[in-house]
Amino acid sequence: MAKASEKYEAMYIINPNLTEEETAAVVEKFKALVEANGTLDELEEMGKRKLAYDINYISEGYYVLMKFTSGPEFPAELDRVLGITDGIMRRLITMRAE
Repeated sequence: MAKASEKYEAMYIINPNLTEEETAAVVEKFKALVEANGTLDELEEMGKRKLAYDINYISEGYYVLMKFTSGPEFPAELDRVLGITDGIMRRLITMRAE
């Protein structure tokens, strides 16, 4: 890695209509992607929660928070993959101030 690593936080919301197995597979997919491109510092599955507003007539979502350390080029790729993955309703990746 040429550039210094930065600390990031990714929150994503999975469609609650997926089965437990499908949800676990999505979480595992992104856990593995982060581990392949950086260091996973923390993974918190917050579970089903009410959304602030309906998304496509769905009022709940399965929330997952990942804290990770990676090079500055990886978050854009993570955002791209989250964006094209079926079952991901919303996502947000931010830098952690520590």
